[in-house]
Amino acid sequence: MYGLFGKFIAVEGERDNLVNILLEASKLLKDNVGCIHYVVGKSEDENDAWVSEVWNSKEAHDKSLNPENIRNLIMTARPLIKEIPEGFEYEVMGGKGL
Repeated sequence: MYGLFGKFIAVEGERDNLVNILLEASKLLKDNVGCIHYVVGKSEDENDAWVSEVWNSKEAHDKSLNPENIRNLIMTARPLIKEIPEGFEYEVMGGKGL
């Protein structure tokens, strides 16, 4: 399994809008059998949004970015993102819920 932790730094005052778009992405992934886990959160920093993902494979993740509805959502989110620091990829070994 393939895991990914991603952090987004939103443009000042836009974090809630960005989080809503990321949550919409989670709804679009509902029927994606390659996506095991897609969780959106925020930290104490008023501009930070986080996504935790678990996929059957890296290929399943990469393929999930291709559908038009996902690409449109990415284009909607881009103006709200100030910075995307390096994400962290990891090999998922197991755990509760997997």
